[in-house]
Amino acid sequence: MNFSGKYELQSQENFEPFMKAIGLPDDQIQKGKDIKSISEIVQDGKKFKITVTTGSKVVHSEFTIGEESELEMLTGEKVKTVVQLEGNKLITNLKGLKSVTELNGDTITHTMTMGDLTYKRVSKRI
Repeated sequence: MNFSGKYELQSQENFEPFMKAIGLPDDQIQKGKDIKSISEIVQDGKKFKITVTTGSKVVHSEFTIGEESELEMLTGEKVKTVVQLEGNKLITNLKGLKSVTELNGDTITHTMTMGDLTYKRVSKRI
């Protein structure tokens, strides 16, 4: 299964409460809630390069499945983690936040869970 492609955000659930819970300032939450983001994924075997562009904010991530790498959290903090591939899902844990990115056809569903709070983003291939 290859994740490579460009994906545009179609919908999101629990954006504001989740961003508040992870400590994002209110002004950033208000600016970010209505902006459509574009995710570009390049997969080469077990190596991934992901670029997420939301308005003027661009976040780059690079990792290799099963190897420790440094990823940037939504708050801008960099955290060391290991990403695992289970079937069609990329799974990792970042400081108590579980991230699952699932590919189904031309749709990517990214779910982040922290405690009992879940933030879900659905993006379609463009």
